Amino acid sequence: MEYVSRTLRPPLDGLVHDIYYLAGEPPYRRLTLPAAPAPLLIVNLGAPFHIRAGNAVEAAEYADGCVVSTPTRAWDFSYPIPSRSVGVHFKPWGLAPFLPMAADELRDRPATIEQVWGRPTIAELRNQVAAVAEPDQMLTLLEEALTRHLREIPGLDLVRHVSAAIAASGGTVPIGDLIAARGVSSTHLARRFKQVIGVTPKRLARAHRFSTTVLALDPADPIDWADLAARAGYFDQAHFAHEFREFTGFTPTRYVEVRRRFLREHPGHVLDGWPLPAD
Repeated sequence: MEYVSRTLRPPLDGLVHDIYYLAGEPPYRRLTLPAAPAPLLIVNLGAPFHIRAGNAVEAAEYADGCVVSTPTRAWDFSYPIPSRSVGVHFKPWGLAPFLPMAADELRDRPATIEQVWGRPTIAELRNQVAAVAEPDQMLTLLEEALTRHLREIPGLDLVRHVSAAIAASGGTVPIGDLIAARGVSSTHLARRFKQVIGVTPKRLARAHRFSTTVLALDPADPIDWADLAARAGYFDQAHFAHEFREFTGFTPTRYVEVRRRFLREHPGHVLDGWPLPAD
């Protein structure tokens, strides 16, 4: 697959990790994406794709693209073959300034971009992006669209500062200490987090702690799961295993098997790192 990414200038750089272009044949038709503190927007330029998120039994079809706020559990993404899209990887608080609704309304319920920006807007953007040949030109059009839809929202600075502290600690900082440092009540902070990120500060900390732990794993090496759980601050191995299943959709042992399969079958693939084959 071809993958091109770009970081953005202020003020978008404070909200977005990067924007990207992705095209070609995916490594697997269905991928499982572990829950991570990373909202996502995808503008689809090819055939519809399908997402099964949250407690949904059946996958839903997305033709124009989708918007995903911070998930609380693993979700399945089914690519068309071939696939072609542009998208945005947001920082945890970065999606909210582009939404007409609170972020928690999209938690584990991905929306179409039409539901977020309206049919005329997304139709025009898809037509403009599809009409140019170079990925860099496509990303410029996407950046311009983000700039047009950017708006101010209350509580963003508070949520950004607390979220950054959570991320810097790998999710281990006591939330009570952050609340005291910011001089707000726990209720007020939780409400702002749900509006801006879609989850509470404690839930975001759980996602960071888990992501930090799992992304540091080398699937090629033997793993002492009990030691790993203890070092990551989990109460016991059973708690860690439960969290593992919720965040990835796999048991720890099965996760490593699937990671090894990806590395073996597609060494150096642009999607290697977090998505996992679901088939």
